[in-house]
Amino acid sequence: MTDRPRLSIGLPVYNGEEYLAESFDALLGQTYEDFELVVSDNASTDGTEDICRRYAAKDSRIRYLRLPRNIGATPNHNHVLAESRGELFKWASHDDLYGRDLLRRCVEALDERPDVILAHTGQAVIDGAGRVTVPYDYTLTTDSPHAPERFRSLLFEPGGDDFYGVMRADVLRRVKPMDSYHHADRTYVAEITLHGRFHQVPELLYFRRDHPTRAERANPSKRSRCVNLDPRRAGPLHPTPRLLAEYVWGFVSAIRRAPLSPADRRACFRHLAAWTTSRVRPGSGERVEDRAPVDPAKLTVSVDALVAGREGRQA
Repeated sequence: MTDRPRLSIGLPVYNGEEYLAESFDALLGQTYEDFELVVSDNASTDGTEDICRRYAAKDSRIRYLRLPRNIGATPNHNHVLAESRGELFKWASHDDLYGRDLLRRCVEALDERPDVILAHTGQAVIDGAGRVTVPYDYTLTTDSPHAPERFRSLLFEPGGDDFYGVMRADVLRRVKPMDSYHHADRTYVAEITLHGRFHQVPELLYFRRDHPTRAERANPSKRSRCVNLDPRRAGPLHPTPRLLAEYVWGFVSAIRRAPLSPADRRACFRHLAAWTTSRVRPGSGERVEDRAPVDPAKLTVSVDALVAGREGRQA
């Protein structure tokens, strides 16, 4: 690993022992190798620390940080970004899998397109055993040269997983750190797209794992999800109306902060007004993993053939 790697991968984790080793294998087995893997352990109480230290001892690209107390998922996500050193940045999840060419294809896409600020690949949802259950066709127009159109698409179209793309770190440092209200990652990505275009690599290389202990499954209510994101939200004054107000204000603030022309800013506010005052069509904003699963036998993709480190794992 170089003194300053080109790419930083931030992996926040709390009690992730069930799938963490598989995720490490998939990331460390990438064909693109010029990266650091910044792991922030949010005071886990299971075997997470042991797994992290075992892998860090074998691969110098891993920087393992252990927090003395659980600060919540959102502050931990912001922490790994603050600790990163690369020109490029990507968040990773402890339970997801990654095709072995994911990093290389995304970095190449950014190098070939200087005006693109985020690159991601085709994606699908997998179950606990790693079987594809929900394939996903990306339909958002985040590649548009027009900021209001990118913003409109993120408001009204079913959400993707652009949050886990490879991004230019300088852009991330210009936007407001992610907040901890319900679905704050969507307002965060919306602000990012007001700074530039996204690019989707047409290859299925990202696999989002859905399982019973995934944060949104384990915390079914909005209140419990927010407390998981930030323990400071454990008080009684966080009803749904307040969370909705924070969500909408997140979009408003993103528009106000973004480097837009007056005309583009007005257009974004018009799209936001239409979104808040009219009935959003069914499915808008849903998570990919919340869609109906398909029969894995009907899919032609083989996750084992695409993901590095799926066999012979030693750690």
